[in-house]
Amino acid sequence: MIFRAALLATTLILPLSALAANTGDVDAGKAKSVICQACHGADGNGIGDPQYPLLAGQFPDYLAKALRDYKSGERDNAIMKGFASTLSDQDMLDLAAYFAAQPTKLRDLQGIH
Repeated sequence: MIFRAALLATTLILPLSALAANTGDVDAGKAKSVICQACHGADGNGIGDPQYPLLAGQFPDYLAKALRDYKSGERDNAIMKGFASTLSDQDMLDLAAYFAAQPTKLRDLQGIH
């Protein structure tokens, strides 16, 4: 019985600690986002040019995966590959956390209220 309880506790705790290890730091992401701001805007809501995706309010796992895919070449964009190739896994998580935490202005841009 004690063994089962310990096994259950380990099963529940390990995934939570692994999840915590895969999160980014919003403040660190903000500091690292300076180079991103030229195209994606200070808060990820763009600079008014529709060729640059809006990052604010996106899911952090989506943003981190996109950066990994640019770095690996799975997503084909020479400019983003150049930027992403310099990023560590933690940098990607931090940037994703920062942009995901920003309120999106997508609804405002589409006239949705």
